Amino acid sequence: MTAALEKVKEALNRISSKIDRLIEMDERILQHFPETRGPRREGRAPEFGGALDVMTLLSLPDHLRKSAMVVCEANGGATADEVAERTGRARAVESGYLNQLVMMGHLTKKRKGRRVYFHVAR
Repeated sequence: MTAALEKVKEALNRISSKIDRLIEMDERILQHFPETRGPRREGRAPEFGGALDVMTLLSLPDHLRKSAMVVCEANGGATADEVAERTGRARAVESGYLNQLVMMGHLTKKRKGRRVYFHVAR
């Protein structure tokens, strides 16, 4: 029984640290973009660059949230290769996840030469 409780405690600590990171990101966003305070528009991505708000990130499944957070942290956008390097997943998997986020309206993509960069939708 003790081993099971220890695993639960570790999982809760990981969840807590992720929530703390999301809250810190949200506070940094509000410092730089105070106009984003207030109620969100239903069904729309937030209208500021650089990051997604905490509620949007929390509404995403874990696999998409991880990819979205990497793109949020990359100021000039990120390629699927760069996201895959940060998440430790295969590039093809990340490409699929990033394209899902584009279809959901959270990210945009822009081609520069042969590379495709993903950015937070404004």
